[in-house]
Amino acid sequence: MSELASRKCIPCEGGVPPLKGAEVTRLLKMLGSGWKAVKGHHLEKQYGFSDFRQALEFTNRVGALAEEEGHHPDVHLAWGKVVLTVWTHKIDGLTESDFILAAKADQALGRGNAASADRRQDQDDIRRAVDDGMQDLRMKK
Repeated sequence: MSELASRKCIPCEGGVPPLKGAEVTRLLKMLGSGWKAVKGHHLEKQYGFSDFRQALEFTNRVGALAEEEGHHPDVHLAWGKVVLTVWTHKIDGLTESDFILAAKADQALGRGNAASADRRQDQDDIRRAVDDGMQDLRMKK
């Protein structure tokens, strides 16, 4: 787990300045690949998927994560992609919580890959069981 992902988002009450310059750069480096700080105002990342279902499942994981953290990104869902845009609306800029949520979203992507593999294995097991059952039925004729 990344250092940022291990932290908890802290609700912003306003009255604090948004992060700027070197602090944004430092946190962006901690965050890792794919994330951009757009005009120093918000974070953005596009995730690619092989189909709509996988993109939707990731969107749902991010939605659950946002509810847990009390920090909600803008989410754009399309066939084969999800774009997350994160900033703190209360101060119209970036806080550390934005970087924390971004790291947790990346972590949710990894959990989804494992869940997809588990689901594929379950589907394969079901297919085998059905095929075996059909074979039993054919033999009884």
